[in-house]
Amino acid sequence: MASVKVAVRVRPFNQRELDMDAQLIIQMQGKTTGILNCKANTRDESIRYKEFTFDYSYWSHDSNSDNFASQELVYNDLGKEVIDCAFEGYNACVFAYGQTGSGKTFTMMGSPENQGLIPRICKALFEKMSENSKRGTTHRVQVSYLEIYQERVADLLRGRDNNSLKVREHPKKGPYVQGLTTCLVTNYGHIQECMERGNSHRTTAATNMNDVSSRSHAIFTITFVQAGYCDGVPSETVSKIHLVDLAGSERADATGATGQRLKEGAHINKSLVTLGSVISALAELSVEQNGQKKAIFIPYRDSVLTWLLKDSLGGNSKTIMIAAISPADCNYGETLSTLRYANRAKNIINKPTVNEDPNVKLIRELRDEISKLRAIMFCEQRSDMLAQLQEKEAREKELTEEWTGKWREAQAILREQRALGLRKAGPGVVLDSDRPHLVAIDDDPLTTGVTLYHLKEGKTTIGTEESDVKQDIELRGTGMEPQHCTITFENGVATLIPHLGAQVMLNNTLLESPARLSQGCIIFIGKAHVFRFNDPAEAAELRKGEKIHNLSRLSLLSWSTPDLAVSMENLQLMNADDDKNEIKVDIENQRLNFEKEKEQFEKEQVAFERKQEIFEKRKKSLEEAQAKLEAEKMSVKKEFEEQTRQLQDDWRNLATQQRQKELELEEKEKELILKREKLERDRKTILSES
Repeated sequence: MASVKVAVRVRPFNQRELDMDAQLIIQMQGKTTGILNCKANTRDESIRYKEFTFDYSYWSHDSNSDNFASQELVYNDLGKEVIDCAFEGYNACVFAYGQTGSGKTFTMMGSPENQGLIPRICKALFEKMSENSKRGTTHRVQVSYLEIYQERVADLLRGRDNNSLKVREHPKKGPYVQGLTTCLVTNYGHIQECMERGNSHRTTAATNMNDVSSRSHAIFTITFVQAGYCDGVPSETVSKIHLVDLAGSERADATGATGQRLKEGAHINKSLVTLGSVISALAELSVEQNGQKKAIFIPYRDSVLTWLLKDSLGGNSKTIMIAAISPADCNYGETLSTLRYANRAKNIINKPTVNEDPNVKLIRELRDEISKLRAIMFCEQRSDMLAQLQEKEAREKELTEEWTGKWREAQAILREQRALGLRKAGPGVVLDSDRPHLVAIDDDPLTTGVTLYHLKEGKTTIGTEESDVKQDIELRGTGMEPQHCTITFENGVATLIPHLGAQVMLNNTLLESPARLSQGCIIFIGKAHVFRFNDPAEAAELRKGEKIHNLSRLSLLSWSTPDLAVSMENLQLMNADDDKNEIKVDIENQRLNFEKEKEQFEKEQVAFERKQEIFEKRKKSLEEAQAKLEAEKMSVKKEFEEQTRQLQDDWRNLATQQRQKELELEEKEKELILKREKLERDRKTILSES
């Protein structure tokens, strides 16, 4: 069992408090937090000044102070503990509690330049995963992000169109949200994208207390699975990390809330009052009277928030509560209430356990039994136990193979997703890859898939399955040769090499010799296959240097023509007798030069128009191909979702089979106990007779 850890953090004065000339009423020394009632007309220090002791007291009021608590310090004390819990197989929860505008969201989310607990925990999680992967440990991470707004659950990863999800309760796994989106993430960038997408959908509004007041509770959940072998025995744990940003408690007279804001505040206060009731009840439950615990009802279901946090409050989780408080005397009542809630939360006792996969646990128990049976057979020379030993060994081997196969399939899906760079982009799906590849452009309107071939370092051969030598890319269709062509990729340069007699075209030009490939070029192979070549590295360089130069020589020449005509007219007005002949000669020379330049300009303009026409045709062809590719991308999403559903079905089937196997094992265990008892009686009988 473990108590809920409680930390208190005081923020600096905000602009509203500075304008009010607010007085500082919070003092912190070590783990102790004190609050002073400046308005109390009494000399009784117990009334004027109250002290509370917590696990951590963070002084973030003055950045120039020696004991200033930065975002990094808060993470080092609290966030690293969450990471350790996850890798040990425990559930963990961090939630920030306090009045509106007290700094809860800043502590949990932070700002882009000063990140809070949630992004720091996510980043550290993947950094430690990378270290453990080198030792052969496999990981899988899924995230979900929900909002509780006016007692309704909304899926922040799906936007605002789904804001009435149902909360259910599993008899073993506890409360969950039905239909909540879970995203499989493979790096910190993906998880950051999910956070940003969810934060953009959160409900916020301005009040007198806070310009960007959170009008809802938000729960960001990370499901972390790690698997590997420990001393030759399979090991798999599942940890859930709940990172909760609560809306702040508020008083209508202080926030100036009316209309919709007042209604929101009422729902916020209702859920927070229920949270306070749950904290108080759990704190009382931990107090023993006459050796027995008091029979107290815990009102988890009185609000959606407390229902979803049921495991985190008194259940299977290691929980940290951060009480965010204001330093100003104008918020004395709310601050004192927050400190009292936090003080009660210290007494909550949770019962965290390692969340081990049942199949893995069964395998470990079988191995223990096998070891014991072998020891008995060795010591007592019991040949009649050989069949039982072989049966358990076969069972253990079968379960181990099933577990290994399950993870092998899951990892194959993850590797495929990483290779393709499959990621969500709003309602669509984007396929990214950091390796050079060919994308098939198919004119068949019935084709619904997207075909992508990665090019390996060195040679990638293209041909048919009839080739004597196995081809890296095998194609079918008219005009295909068994060994059609080869693409080499060395030192960042891709070269297309057609084989003798093979029909290969590059951008509508028939190839008879090797040609270098550039980003976006179109390759025709045989008479039925068209591919677009993509080189992500080259594309990135092109994007960096992308500029439009419109000032060509042709445009400059066309701009100079009117000026030249004006000059000629001005020259004709000059009728000085001495310079007349010279001027005429100059004008004639300029006219001849102009005519030549005009003729040259017209020729170059015709050539330019031809090139422009060819460019427009190629552009149109590429746009059509791109449109087809975009349309086909949607099918990838459907296929991926189908595979995900299939994987979930397999998991459920495995759970059912596991339960059946557990029942069978229990029966066999009972039989084994009876046999052991009989064996013991026989042994005692033999000893007594001898």
